[in-house]
Amino acid sequence: QVQLVESGGGLVQAGGSLTLSCVASGRAIDDYAMGWFRQAPGKEREFVAGIIRRGGGSTRYADSVKGRFTISRDNSRNTVYLQMNSLKPEDTAVYVCGADTTFHNIIENTKAVESWGQGTQVTVSS
Repeated sequence: QVQLVESGGGLVQAGGSLTLSCVASGRAIDDYAMGWFRQAPGKEREFVAGIIRRGGGSTRYADSVKGRFTISRDNSRNTVYLQMNSLKPEDTAVYVCGADTTFHNIIENTKAVESWGQGTQVTVSS
């Protein structure tokens, strides 16, 4: 199983930007579809963005972040990124990186995702 460690969270004003990183170890991430998820207090974990395993870099986004967030991967660094622009207070949450051998689980079946990081807190002030 792959181990995931997120970083890059913090406190930012509304309209600002942050870039999150998820570094994998134990397995090469090109064996996995990767995704970013978030969980706000009192709410369930929700899908934010996903990227397929190999080739083409096809991505998918939650409607709430389309046009503002960009997921990317650097397989040579075993790292996945989430560039977040035009941040809003409602983006405040713990952001968690996930890995699964199927893109379907990343984008449609959060509870079945195989591997998770510990998360990084993102707080957007108004």
